[in-house]
This record gives sequence, structure tokens and C-alpha cells, in this order.
Amino acid sequence: MIPNHIKIGNSATYLNKYIFDHNYSNICILVDDNTVSNCLNKIKNDLRFSYEVFQIESGEEKKNLETCAKIWSYLTENTYDRSSLIINLGGGVICDMGGFIASTYKRGVDFINIPTTLLAQVDASVGGKLGIDFNNFKNQIGVFKVPNLIVIDIKFLATLPERELKSGFAEVIKHCLIKDEEKFNEINKIEWSENNWDQIVRHSIEIKSDIVRNDLEEKGIRKILNFGHSIGHAIETTYLHKNNKLLHGEAIAIGMICESFLSVHNKKLSKNELDKISEYIINVYQPIKINFVEEILININQDKKNINQKIMISSLNKIGKCEYDIEVNHDEIIKSINYYNNII
Repeated sequence: MIPNHIKIGNSATYLNKYIFDHNYSNICILVDDNTVSNCLNKIKNDLRFSYEVFQIESGEEKKNLETCAKIWSYLTENTYDRSSLIINLGGGVICDMGGFIASTYKRGVDFINIPTTLLAQVDASVGGKLGIDFNNFKNQIGVFKVPNLIVIDIKFLATLPERELKSGFAEVIKHCLIKDEEKFNEINKIEWSENNWDQIVRHSIEIKSDIVRNDLEEKGIRKILNFGHSIGHAIETTYLHKNNKLLHGEAIAIGMICESFLSVHNKKLSKNELDKISEYIINVYQPIKINFVEEILININQDKKNINQKIMISSLNKIGKCEYDIEVNHDEIIKSINYYNNII
């Protein structure tokens, strides 16, 4: 079931209705270089309220304290008070960071997220995780806070390049692998680009919502949503400043293959299912050989999912069933990366 604060449909219509029903002193729309032209320009003529726009440069490298400080300074200088509203119009960087800024400014002001990428719509839109990167480590500083409203407008997906759309599709694959074997078999039978995006987004939101409903702060079952992310985040962080930088979903796709291998290594997942998962992911994504293994190991040591300096992953028992807090070591991680490099 999709929570009441998440709406799927025309973003301008839902924004106008929500803001008409509330009395905000100031409204700021946070955008980046991409969404100001591709998204805001598509809806601004239909917005029936006054607002200011704050534009930042696009990219994960801007998801930091320096950018936050600029926006906090802008809000302060323009006398935004606790009755203000921040609307985050963009992908995961804008929604994660904008929500974090709103949640900490004057101890919290209302905010609305309008995720414009597939990644943000199926992942960042649900669960209330907000934050920024720090010292080159992903999401090291943040809070849990559910937006006042989330509006998912499928038409924005048409503005995305194929590579960006594929990046978001990795989270769709993850949701199927941890919770819905039937859906994984369904998407496995067709070209990834032939999926019905409205149905795909709804399916992912329903899965993630059901998981996080009783575990907002990730003390238990919500950890299965981290499948592919322990190794995937370490790879993403390692490649963030390399010439062949990886998008989030591209790194997570590799992480899912590696962590599926570890699921077999730990005698949980069958070899046949590992082959099925690996073949599908490699067919969807342009595989690259993973180097800088020592740097990846350094980064995974900083993973916020670790417990008592022990590296923890989520592990598949079978396609559609996942468990969490499975300890792995550096040697096993190296073996999983070697497995990936050998099959591409």
C-alpha cells in the first residue's frame, strides 16, 4: 500500500492543492542545472503560488556541507522563518540534501520532495532518509524525516538520458530480488526499456513502503533494502573522483552481483540463481572491470551499516527472500569482486 503522503500524478496539480490548504510565509524551490530547465520550466506556468528559486550545480560532488551552508545562508538572509516551505525538485541529490537542509534549518521547516529521476522515485521517495556526503564518504551526515508531501510525476522520466534511467532501474531490480521473485521473473523476460514505468514505480514504492513502515530508523528488517549497497557504495565512492565515474545504480548493480556471490559463498543462495541474477544485470548494464580494490576495502570499512568494526551485508536466501546483518571479511569481498571481473 502506498502511504497517503505520496501522490502519483500531475505535480503542479498536487502542489497547488497542498499549498492552497496551508499558509506558508515563504516558499523556495530547490533545483539543479538539469531540473531548472527540464522540469521546473515544464510546470512553472501551472503553479498558482509565489515562490523563489535556488539553483545549484548538479552532481553527487555538490551534496556536501558547503552547498548546505550556501542555502542556509540564503534562507537566513531572506528571512525564511519556521512557517516556510522548501520544495525539492530533482533527483536523489536534491531530495536528500534539500530535505536535510529543511529538517535542520531553524530545527525544521516543512518540505516537499518532487523526485524527477527513476532512482529518486523508486528509492529516495520512500523512507525518510536525508543527508549529505562528508569527507568523500556517502551519506555520512543525515537524519530520518518523512517529507510533508511527495509527488511522483512520471512525465519527468522522459527527460532522462538512458544511462540515468538505467541507474534508477538498479533499485527496481533490488526490490524484486529481496521481495518479489515473480516480478523479477517478469522483468527478466523483456527488454529493460520496455517496462511500464508507471507500474514499475508503483510496485517499487509499495515494496519499500511495506518494509519501512515499521522500521523507519533501520534497526531491523529495513536493512534488507541495503542489499547490494555495502560493496556498491564502496565502489561508488572509490570511482567518484576517477575518470570513469560510476552512477549510483551502476555501482549498486555491481554490488548486487558481488553480494549475490557472497550469498552463495555463505551457502544461502543457489548457484543457479546467482547465474540468473548475474546474467540479467550484465545484460542490462555496460560492465566495466573493477580496479582499485584496496581503496574499495578502505571505503567499505567506513560503511555506516557496519557493526563493531565488522562489515555487514544483506544476503539473499533465494530470489525474493533476504536477510540482514551477515558478516563478511576483506578476503570474501575480494573474491566477490574477482568473481564479477571474471564473468563480464
